[in-house]
Amino acid sequence: MTRASWNRLAWTLALLLLAVPFVFPFLWMVSAGFKSVTEIFGAPNLIPRVWRYENFVEVFTYQPFARQYFNSLYIAGVVTILTLLISSLAGYALARIRFVGAGLLMLLLVTALMMPDEVTIIPNFFLIRWLGLVDTHWPLILLPVFGAQGVVATFLMRQYFLSLPKELEEAAKMDGLSRFGIWWKIAIPMSRPALAAVAIITFLNSWNLFLEPLIFLSSLEKFTLPLALSNFNDSYGLPLWNLQLAATTLAVIPVLIIYLIAQRQIVESFALSGVKG
Repeated sequence: MTRASWNRLAWTLALLLLAVPFVFPFLWMVSAGFKSVTEIFGAPNLIPRVWRYENFVEVFTYQPFARQYFNSLYIAGVVTILTLLISSLAGYALARIRFVGAGLLMLLLVTALMMPDEVTIIPNFFLIRWLGLVDTHWPLILLPVFGAQGVVATFLMRQYFLSLPKELEEAAKMDGLSRFGIWWKIAIPMSRPALAAVAIITFLNSWNLFLEPLIFLSSLEKFTLPLALSNFNDSYGLPLWNLQLAATTLAVIPVLIIYLIAQRQIVESFALSGVKG
């Protein structure tokens, strides 16, 4: 083997060792999902002595977990689509259209990120209650789209649009394209890395949302997954760890799939988002 091959092998082994602390908790969670509660708190072992596949069946019979799973999927999907649409339009306007107060508007939007969600949750609750939307999924859709999550998406899209060459837009204007046409036919196709990053970040944030469902939802069949996972308790209020870990394993599957598909686009977009300020 050449020196370069030895160096590559050494780096690979070093990275594998560094990955162990991050991968092991996930492997333990999946393994514990097939165990009984007694075995989980017994002698530590990664491979179950008795494989309890019925844990994954009981997850769906203990509460309406399939419905709750669907709730999280469709809410995250709707939030992602709306955020992509609004953030790309707003980001393009802030990057390419000159109007009075554009810089101040962007500064105010970014400043809003400094305010934690816990600070605004009470006024948001009164607003949602006044609109009659408590115990519905509307708050879980509207608040992320028009809140801090939407601001982050708009900022990323603006930064990406700033890096696009203006000559393409000037050529499109000479061909008779309107602003909307330039956005749809030129800006959007060229911003796929940024769109992919915004999509996965938005989906994951919506998928993991816990505070808002806890505040706005009360019906069991309307729960989302983060709220449902905390509801696997016995009659004394103690966690049913085998069911909770089995349900968590199922909940992680879409996140892993999305990340494995789009991880390259995420890295590219974050690298390109700082090209221009």
